[in-house]
Amino acid sequence: MRAAKVDQNHAEIVKALRDYGAMVWSLASVGKGVPDLLVTHNGTTILMEIKHGKNKLTLDQLKFHAEWTGSVLCVVTDVESAIRVLKVI
Repeated sequence: MRAAKVDQNHAEIVKALRDYGAMVWSLASVGKGVPDLLVTHNGTTILMEIKHGKNKLTLDQLKFHAEWTGSVLCVVTDVESAIRVLKVI
């Protein structure tokens, strides 16, 4: 079994979300298209996929996104986009 690959901005985004008051759990090690983060803020559960630079969603991630029928699922690329999600939810 190989170690999970996380984007370079993963730790920075997790810290910023926690500093903003969100509870954050990393799911990056789950793989199989499951988003990188489970986030709760103001009673809302959010799944966040983190991408960096020109990285694109994998086929497993695209499948997960297409089949997801739960609460908010989004892709964030930096601290600003992650915090913006919390502000609009």
